Amino acid sequence: MQKTYTYPEFPYVQSEEQRTGLLRRHPVVVVGAGPIGLTAALDCAARGIPVVAIDDNNTVSIGSRAVCYAKRPLEIWNRLGVAGPMVERGISWKVGKVFHKDELAYRFDLLPEPNHEMPAMINLQQYHLEEDLVAACNAHPLVDLRWKHRLVSLQQGERCATLTLETPDGVFTTEADWVIACDGANSDTRRMVGADFTGQFFQDRFLIADVVMEAGFPTERWFWFDPPFHRGQSVLLHKQSDNVWRIDFQLGWEANPDEARKPENVIPRIQAMLGPDAKFELEWVSVYQFACRRIDQFRHGRVIFAGDAAHQVSPFGARGANTGVQDIDNLAWKLKLVIDGAAPEALIDTYHEERAYAADDNLRQSTRSTDFITPKSRASQRLRDAVLSLAKTEAFARPLVNSGRLSTPTPYLHSSLNTADDAPFSGRMLPGTNCADAPVTRHGHPGWLLHHLGAGFTLLHFGPAPVGRLAMQVHGVPIDIAVLGVGTDIEEDIDQTLSSRYDGRPGTTYLIRPDQHVAARWRSFDRTKIEAAIRRCLCA
Repeated sequence: MQKTYTYPEFPYVQSEEQRTGLLRRHPVVVVGAGPIGLTAALDCAARGIPVVAIDDNNTVSIGSRAVCYAKRPLEIWNRLGVAGPMVERGISWKVGKVFHKDELAYRFDLLPEPNHEMPAMINLQQYHLEEDLVAACNAHPLVDLRWKHRLVSLQQGERCATLTLETPDGVFTTEADWVIACDGANSDTRRMVGADFTGQFFQDRFLIADVVMEAGFPTERWFWFDPPFHRGQSVLLHKQSDNVWRIDFQLGWEANPDEARKPENVIPRIQAMLGPDAKFELEWVSVYQFACRRIDQFRHGRVIFAGDAAHQVSPFGARGANTGVQDIDNLAWKLKLVIDGAAPEALIDTYHEERAYAADDNLRQSTRSTDFITPKSRASQRLRDAVLSLAKTEAFARPLVNSGRLSTPTPYLHSSLNTADDAPFSGRMLPGTNCADAPVTRHGHPGWLLHHLGAGFTLLHFGPAPVGRLAMQVHGVPIDIAVLGVGTDIEEDIDQTLSSRYDGRPGTTYLIRPDQHVAARWRSFDRTKIEAAIRRCLCA
């Protein structure tokens, strides 16, 4: 059925440890080479950790699958050097429209303020995104990407995990100090360690139809409640690259998935929406039933779970792949510091603390979206329809419309790694929040703030920096902290966007974590406080 894409076949290569029969221990083995596993491999490698990534397949994901990628994951991929092709090929958008029956009920803008490098959202088929990530992994000397390697068993010891892998050449074993499980919602790794999932399944089914067509619709997200072409249900429309359009049709509880996905049943639905004379071709069709649930603990011994292997949400709001990428962003720097001996394994446990908190936030948002889109009682249906009707004319009702609250980062406001403010600040850059980007100039070259927040800790000081760098030792391991003076090392844009977003009065100092989250902030540069905050970030 695929019209616009030819799936690559990546070569299986026998590893040196297979050829020699010698048991090797790797610092990190990533299980699963989807978007989250590939991102994990790249982030570990970017931080200097050699990593082996395995997958039981030898191509990218079949079908477009994940479509929407939000600003924060794009910033993370930009740090890893892979966002450029994604943004160039993807469809950038920020405006969404919600329709009730045949009238516009609500319009929203995901990024109403200017001066951000990355767009609010791009739409891009998952196979394109995975190809970009595979190419980046293949180009990195610290990434060993192995296809046709299936994990068949896993045993854990106190210091490492032993993985038994099946390949076309037979079975062999390897060891890993740490295993990052990114093998999806049906994770075999999760079963092997006996991890539990808690949450709920939803009975509602939705049909995904990827359609190739020339259409004059704007590059916006359109969502219909009870449209005339699909009465009593909902429909979602998105544009992807290559003139592929994603259309989601709500099917209801009683739908037969096998019947619903047959072309002779899909095509009439699309014709009812687009008109009987519309010209289109089916690219990919699937029926899904979704769940909102998460793993009990994100770390099980030497095994750490990320992405769909750790949490599942309904597709409304693009919270699946986007939150999985942020899992890796939170994890890789912690692994690096633990492997280097600068932090105890307790730092890995803060991965669960922060990302389980984010997962619960996403599950809550996703469940609310699902309940609004698919009300479970007559009273809920009446309330929803009343909100939609009021939203057309009454501003107070518009925030209540929920066609899928779109993915935004969850700030770690209550993280044990934060140092609380000891002076008043305005704005949203609280400890635990990911850094907002801003245009800056360095050495005469215009650019963006996030490019200057390096792989380690960074101090952002508004005014001439008291020191060029700050060095300290933790557990006998040297920690080197970069210091950026705003107005000297980097210059702001003419609108002072950076100072405005960070409430950057002269003397204000921010401590930025390696994942570009605020760890602490003060109204003056105080080395004693800075060192204490860094030790707190390292669980030291």
